[in-house]
Amino acid sequence: MRRKNLIAKRKVKEKKLLIKNNKVRRFYNKFKKIVLQYIKKESFVLAVSGGADSLCLAYFSSVYASEFKNKIHVLIVNHNLRKESYNEAISVKKILKSKGIKSKILNWNGKLPQSNIQKNARNIRYSLLSNFCLRKNIKFLITAHHMDDQIENFFIRLFRGSGLAGLSSMSDKVDYNKNLKILRPFLNFKKEDLKYSTMYYFKTYIDDPSNKDEKFLRVRVRKYRSNMEKEGLNTDKIVKTVNNLMSASRALNFYKNKALYKHVSFISKHKCLINRQIFDEEAGEVIFKSFSDILSLVAGSYYPPRSKKVMNLINRLKKGKFNKSTLGGCVIEKKDSFVAVYKEQKINKTPFHLGK
Repeated sequence: MRRKNLIAKRKVKEKKLLIKNNKVRRFYNKFKKIVLQYIKKESFVLAVSGGADSLCLAYFSSVYASEFKNKIHVLIVNHNLRKESYNEAISVKKILKSKGIKSKILNWNGKLPQSNIQKNARNIRYSLLSNFCLRKNIKFLITAHHMDDQIENFFIRLFRGSGLAGLSSMSDKVDYNKNLKILRPFLNFKKEDLKYSTMYYFKTYIDDPSNKDEKFLRVRVRKYRSNMEKEGLNTDKIVKTVNNLMSASRALNFYKNKALYKHVSFISKHKCLINRQIFDEEAGEVIFKSFSDILSLVAGSYYPPRSKKVMNLINRLKKGKFNKSTLGGCVIEKKDSFVAVYKEQKINKTPFHLGK
């Protein structure tokens, strides 16, 4: 009898072992540790494009949800940028369904971007995802950004002349707004590891054709990286540089927060006054970071305006002739010894419907 009970217990334990492949299980445990730290048993949303990295996210999230009984919402965004977009979204849905993973398609039906396509597509994507989270009262959105994305972002921002904040790039957890946090559990994963896990489970993934289009800077950066690795600038060295920059960025944030406390007064959620003494008493990088964060907070946007535009605004504010301007969804106006920053009034509707 005892022996039978022991065998039964072993069988139960074996059922709980959701991933048999040792390598994949090691990757999952790494993922689980990060998600458990922040989300625990709360509901969360994840976005799936059909690429190897996002399908791996769907795989690991479904395992996590079965282990901790979370309710997860797997969303596929159809940007409608190409004729094939909807059919590709349906294909992703079928891949997920083949493994019993339920998903929904969010369709964008608004104006399609004609320029700066990748940036505008990202804005569309986050708008749809954040609105879904708001309607469902979900506090966490998980994305599949990984180590290679981190490195590519570093080089893209280097090309654009970004400052410290831009070059230090992504962190594993960030506030999108007051209601939603974005979690990036794959930032210490290489793309090849995510691809390995996806092929182990799904046996397939969808390759976005834009990933091979060299009109996009990100695609060209991937080719530059290949050449740089031949010269000895490998992934580990770049990651070390990014981590050092992130450490410096945290120090900058400390002094930025002190400057905001000293010089900035928020009158309401979307309006603040900045004492012009900030230009005389604070270092240039602290001023730049302060204005970038203020513009983002007041506008209610995740990304601040480009650094070049913020620097141009600061330089104009320092001159006596400045009166009023707009930037990043904000109105900036000189008022005696203060600078007023308030949200620009626009009719901003997000047209979309929930697909199948």
